[in-house]
Amino acid sequence: MPLQDSAPRSLIHLRGIDMQVFRRDDGYYDVEGHIRDEKPFESAVPFGATTPAHHAIHEMWIRLTIDKEFVVHDVAASTDAAPYRDCFGASSTLSVLVGSRIGGGWNREVRDKLGGSKSCTHLMEMLAPLATAAYQAMWNERQGQADTLDRDGRPFLLNSCWAMASDKELTFSRWPEYYTGKK
Repeated sequence: MPLQDSAPRSLIHLRGIDMQVFRRDDGYYDVEGHIRDEKPFESAVPFGATTPAHHAIHEMWIRLTIDKEFVVHDVAASTDAAPYRDCFGASSTLSVLVGSRIGGGWNREVRDKLGGSKSCTHLMEMLAPLATAAYQAMWNERQGQADTLDRDGRPFLLNSCWAMASDKELTFSRWPEYYTGKK
């Protein structure tokens, strides 16, 4: 169901984020993300150049190569459009993620390794939805296998969303030992 109509308005910014996941012939998986920011009018960024209407202010790509256990084996990143020349060097900073595991603590690890001036905010922002895309894609790939566990040995998906909260019916049926709701 779409949102209800809003008050009269005009578009001032467009951000698109796309995620795709591919199964590779060598047994690995490529999780790819693309982000693009543009405005429907000519705009200037602070201390930067003017960007024509409908041209990319930011356009960036990331590929994480992972295995079935969500361990990152390779990272590739590219910046096609950015407001400042120095932005283009940030793509190389993502290599610190090689060896990391997508799972509980992923977003914290990303912030620790890439936060602030260590990398590009926009590249970093893509890493959380890339992790989600990886889990969504791997759901069918991992059917019949044991649940992925977090660092404490609990199912990774436990308390990861409303439906999988420890007091919900789904948890009671899937992981009764972790159920905390009314019995």
